[in-house]
Amino acid sequence: MNIALIGYGKMGKTIEQLAISRGHNVPVKIDLENISDFNADTFSSIDVAIEFTSPHTALQNILKCIEIETPVVCGTTGWLTSLHQVEEKVANLNGSFLFASNFSVGVNIFFEINKKLAQLMNGMNQYDVSIKEIHHTQKKDAPSGTAITLAEQVIQYNQLKNNWVNDQPATASELLIESERIDPYPGLHEVKYSSEIDEITIIHNAHNRNGFALGAVMAAEFIHNKKGIFTMKDVLGFGN
Repeated sequence: MNIALIGYGKMGKTIEQLAISRGHNVPVKIDLENISDFNADTFSSIDVAIEFTSPHTALQNILKCIEIETPVVCGTTGWLTSLHQVEEKVANLNGSFLFASNFSVGVNIFFEINKKLAQLMNGMNQYDVSIKEIHHTQKKDAPSGTAITLAEQVIQYNQLKNNWVNDQPATASELLIESERIDPYPGLHEVKYSSEIDEITIIHNAHNRNGFALGAVMAAEFIHNKKGIFTMKDVLGFGN
């Protein structure tokens, strides 16, 4: 399979190494220096594009991939308020799109554990829940997309929480997401339920970028020759 990388920073380079190790080619790498190569002619032999850039550029990159009929896997977070534009473009042009707030297989298992724990803790009003995430200082969005996904899962099942905040909660109905930026941290996410009696904590701690990169390549392999919108739950075969 021929894979194009849109964004060739540290994550892009790690994805390239893992893609090649799995027998794929990476003939196109788009970065600021060669943005003019992001066109239909250059992408004519590309099977799937993997997009890891910034919240400010992701949406236009995704829409362009769909317009030039290139299936696209996106790992950039912080732009999802515009997801409806991608959904409309995919529907209108019969495109292919896969997004995940985190491509790590371990994190996606962590998501499933978080949902189950949130269901079990619903109604346990003696516990207050909070989320903490730590990333490297180059991460451009806070809180992380992964932390937001975790928070939305908790809010879905915990009747005491109505919304999340990235600062000290003003009311008990607000779910705190605490964000720290420390180098060289690949990513830590913690969900904690605390009471006067005890504490229940689940943690995912990434040791390096390889897990995220491997998941992105697996997503590219999955979306190849498919049409529609998908997530890592589709890639990993997790039910709703």
